[in-house]
Amino acid sequence: MFKILTYNNISPAGLERLPGKQYDISSDIDNPDAILLRSFNLHGQPIPESLKVVGRAGAGVNNIPVEEYTKRGIPVFNAPGANSNAVAELAIAGMLLAARNIPAAIKFVNRLEGDDESINGQIEKNKKNFAGFEISGKTLGVLGLGAIGVKVANYADALGLKVIGFDPFMSLQSAWKLTSSAVPATSIEDLVARADFISLHIPLNDKTRNLFNKDHIDRIKKGSTLLNFSRAGVVDEAAVLAALDSGNLHAYVCDFPTPALLEHPRAIVLPHLGASTEEAEDNCAAMVADQVREFLEHGTICNSVNFPEIVVPRNGESARLGIANQNVPGVVGRISSALGEAGVNIVDLLNKSRGDYAYTLIDINATLPPDILERIRSMDGVLSVRTI
Repeated sequence: MFKILTYNNISPAGLERLPGKQYDISSDIDNPDAILLRSFNLHGQPIPESLKVVGRAGAGVNNIPVEEYTKRGIPVFNAPGANSNAVAELAIAGMLLAARNIPAAIKFVNRLEGDDESINGQIEKNKKNFAGFEISGKTLGVLGLGAIGVKVANYADALGLKVIGFDPFMSLQSAWKLTSSAVPATSIEDLVARADFISLHIPLNDKTRNLFNKDHIDRIKKGSTLLNFSRAGVVDEAAVLAALDSGNLHAYVCDFPTPALLEHPRAIVLPHLGASTEEAEDNCAAMVADQVREFLEHGTICNSVNFPEIVVPRNGESARLGIANQNVPGVVGRISSALGEAGVNIVDLLNKSRGDYAYTLIDINATLPPDILERIRSMDGVLSVRTI
């Protein structure tokens, strides 16, 4: 029986994929094998000795101290692309909100008072203050062409926008899905100089923090709109505010409220609604539940943010070892030697690395004696070992 500790409300669409006969699931459970969460902040939380895997029902993992879990040999899974429809649709909505000055217009209407004649008079007098422009025929620049960015580009193309994109790390899978009408930009600077709308779809990490900085913002075509549905930290907010004040930016549409943005009349700020649809929550929960189950039952790793993808088909007669290790020479050799000295035959073995870390799946022809398991666990470079 695997124990699953949940934080936040995980969609039943995910939890129902973990059969009750095999999984004990609760928000109050001791010695969990796995943690499932959405936005709960795990920073500063103790890591249970029993923990084998963490599943984030969403894309970003900024609420998880990934490096700490990695050093313990614990894979962290996320659900990339599962919320892509929701975020992409909201980005398109953000363009329309900005182009037609809809939030300011709604605010004006909500303050109207009087009878029909008085209200109509105020509307006719003031509606010119909210005149906007059409998005058809304008140019959208998409920075980051992953699952979300590609959908934003495709939706925009269908609405009659010209699309340019920049992503030096674009996957072949994303390239297959991108509209053939999209044109590649040569750099971020090239993209911002040509676009009327700029939509950001990049992860937040040490390399992307303030990636969209003052130099880029200063190059933006006058009157453009910047949309940020990535994370607040990928943008230099002070530079954005200065561009709004000067009129160089028509609007900043952002899903991450801050005090300065809330006070600015040309900032359209939403309460982190990107993945807040029933469908997205269901998709994310189902995807991460499947990944956690596959890992616990078979050792398979898919969509981990800290360990490589690794899949070895099961031989029903074999026992299996799952070993997280540092990516240094000799670890796999020492493990193989220990198994050989114990008279255990290796049926199948796959070791894959990702940066400084690696994961090894080994199918063996016999149950491993506890002393050999402990010997492997104590080897230099081995982070975690479990039998499956």
